[in-house]
Amino acid sequence: MLEGLLLGLSTAFTLTNILMVIGGCLIGTFIGMLPGLGPMSIIAIMIPVAITIGDPSAALILLAGVYYGAVFGGSTSSILINAPGVASTVATSFDGYPLARSGKAGKALTVAAISSFAGGTIGAVLLMVFAPALASVALIFHSAEYFALMVVGLSAIAAFAGTGQVAKALLMTFVGLMMATVGEGVLFNSARFTMGIQDLQSGFGFITLAMAMFALPEAIYLVLDPGRSKTGDGNGGEIKDLRITREEGKKIAPVICRQSLQGFFIGVLPGAGATIASFLGYAVERNIAPKEEQEQFGKGAIKGIAAPESANNAACTGSFVPLLTLGIPGSGTTAILLGALIALNVSPGPRLMIDEPQIFWAVIISMYLGNLVLLILNLPLIPYIAKVLAVPRNFLIPFILFFTLMGAYIGQNNATELLLLVGFGVVATAFRFADYPLAPLLIGFILGPLLENNFARAVNLYDGVAFIWERPMTLGLLVLAAVLVILPSYRQRRAKARAAGVADGD
Repeated sequence: MLEGLLLGLSTAFTLTNILMVIGGCLIGTFIGMLPGLGPMSIIAIMIPVAITIGDPSAALILLAGVYYGAVFGGSTSSILINAPGVASTVATSFDGYPLARSGKAGKALTVAAISSFAGGTIGAVLLMVFAPALASVALIFHSAEYFALMVVGLSAIAAFAGTGQVAKALLMTFVGLMMATVGEGVLFNSARFTMGIQDLQSGFGFITLAMAMFALPEAIYLVLDPGRSKTGDGNGGEIKDLRITREEGKKIAPVICRQSLQGFFIGVLPGAGATIASFLGYAVERNIAPKEEQEQFGKGAIKGIAAPESANNAACTGSFVPLLTLGIPGSGTTAILLGALIALNVSPGPRLMIDEPQIFWAVIISMYLGNLVLLILNLPLIPYIAKVLAVPRNFLIPFILFFTLMGAYIGQNNATELLLLVGFGVVATAFRFADYPLAPLLIGFILGPLLENNFARAVNLYDGVAFIWERPMTLGLLVLAAVLVILPSYRQRRAKARAAGVADGD
């Protein structure tokens, strides 16, 4: 490992590769701020540039910088205008946007930047130490385990519901699961529930749905409530309160550590990715928080920003484990990176560390450097970025609508998405007026295809549901899911019993 680190340092710290890290991080950060583009689109655009560079180490360092730069920057639009830049920052908007609306946009962006930096750095350390061992662990996960993992994700839905809203959250989850069945499934040759519309063959676009659930209703709310466009402290757009206090630092430090670890290990699993890691991170932290802190989630809790930001950045790093050590893409973005590697005549897999160690170790070292570059770039810019909230309402509404419509159109490249966006946006606004949580719908939509496809494969392989008890890891994950469902109800009943006991004592 020491030899590899020295080789990686000598490769990564050449002038060319340092410029590649800085350039990739800059491009990724600004693209991540724009709703709809995301890392997949920009990496696909950057592949010809990477091939032109010729040096595989420099090319992969550039593309990797774009990847985690986009995830790092995606939190900005989530926090400021409630329009998630990338899918993995949707959970950041749950608390980031309410905190920004209360006049603490600077603090929200600072927490996001520090959490992202810590998650990415911890992920890079874990990647360096555990990559070979984790590659073999990732191979243990088959369809049965992935199905159980998706059930665990769905069982945490209660974390995204307000007090007394668990039934509404479950209803919205089922709506999301039903929406996920539109279009062609992996195991079906014919389209389902498309109503004869050709553009729905591949289902609803995630970016379209995310924009419709969060950004478009926000623009409508700004029209209906003019006061909503002003920050809560009435300071005329001056950004204050950028620093995190010692108390707040102590509060988020364990969250960052836990979710960096959890996010990294979720990222290692092929197909899981940063989006699932961020949702699970948010759910876990809310479920284990004390009752008085649980009530703050969704209203501007800094833990609700630190958890998904740490998890999604660590998961990005974790997704390089199966890519580099097995040649298996851990997410859609790393699938594009795999194509870039093959185009550069590099064969990722178990032999990469032996045959071309300078590429493997240079990428890891560049991640340390890249996260530092992102922190240095973002922290000084926070006061200026946060001034987006000081934009007058008559400018802010067209700004949100423009990026929302552009994001939906670029995501699928057809005009039908714009009609779907408007339709879903109106329905989502009605749901918000009726006090239905929208996050569970999005989670059901994300996990639905993974749940269905892995369950179908497992049933075909085992000729039934025997895989549930024949595979110990699957059974263990399903038991964990049951505990996550039962525990909140148990804690609520216990709290009621205590309250009743105190009342009787009085």
